[in-house]
Amino acid sequence: MNYPVIALWSHPRSMSTAFERVMRARGDLECLHEPFMYDYYINRSKRTMPHFDAEDQHPRNYEAIRDMILEKAERGPVFFKDMSYYVVPHIFDDPVFLNRITHSFLLRDLKASIVSYAKLDPDLTQEEIGIEAQWRLAEFLMKQNGSGPVVVQSERIRVDPHGQMRAYWNAVGLADRPEALNWDDNAPKDWQQVSGWHQDVMSSKTIRPITAEQELETEANFDRLIAERPHFQLWHYHHDAFQRKLLAFAI
Repeated sequence: MNYPVIALWSHPRSMSTAFERVMRARGDLECLHEPFMYDYYINRSKRTMPHFDAEDQHPRNYEAIRDMILEKAERGPVFFKDMSYYVVPHIFDDPVFLNRITHSFLLRDLKASIVSYAKLDPDLTQEEIGIEAQWRLAEFLMKQNGSGPVVVQSERIRVDPHGQMRAYWNAVGLADRPEALNWDDNAPKDWQQVSGWHQDVMSSKTIRPITAEQELETEANFDRLIAERPHFQLWHYHHDAFQRKLLAFAI
């Protein structure tokens, strides 16, 4: 039997790991943490990803990772979150897998995600900002099926966690499970391979609301970042155009 495969295509530092934590807390999905990261950073990237301790048993090329996901989906429903740039453009040449997935997209305020990413990895590339690839994938899917993508915003989830997650679950064909918005503090074992990226969510028990002070701090931190490294302003401008297109479809 073929069970559903739900993908959350995100960009780095978009609150996607907290989102994944909610999906794991549902208890009715097998959840995978960025499986295609292995293909991108081991086989395709020109640089080494910091804070990434690759597991020996994890498949390491696109085809093997895809097959692992499909094999798991023969036993039960699967959810995975990943970055679109890990699979674009070569997923476009894999229509069977592409059409097997229920696709969804997560966006966070671009300044906040860039500031957070640059703090952990100052040598990130423009591609790794991630949003252009999200749009390329969404655009390809729209041309294929004629319908708009499922898009959810991190900031809206933080304002109304249950309302936004209920709308998301409905959009991807899952039942409402509000109890999944609270979880224990035992981080999933497969997060240890990238634990340096996720200390906050690994120690959290729910999604916390955003404050006005945090928003002001983000603006100030972004201003400081572009004063020191002006190319981040250009990268923000580049990816912001694609984010605006995606936001038109936000739940």
